Amino acid sequence: MTENTETKKEIKILAIESSCDETAAAVVVNGRDLRSNVISSQIALHTLYGGVVPEIASRKHIEKINQSRHFQMHI
Repeated sequence: MTENTETKKEIKILAIESSCDETAAAVVVNGRDLRSNVISSQIALHTLYGGVVPEIASRKHIEKINQSRHFQMHI
């Protein structure tokens, strides 16, 4: 088979990242094609407490990662 007639397989990567006050998820296809990128910030929530509260941040990361992952899986 030549390159033109071969079936190219798409490789999708789901990337998940979290910092102390942000959670992000992205879908990249074939290592270069960014299909989706979602970032959720907790800054407004932590501002109420004068800084990042680790227990609150941890719980919000779990919520946002699951929401982001669910959204990304439909891309």
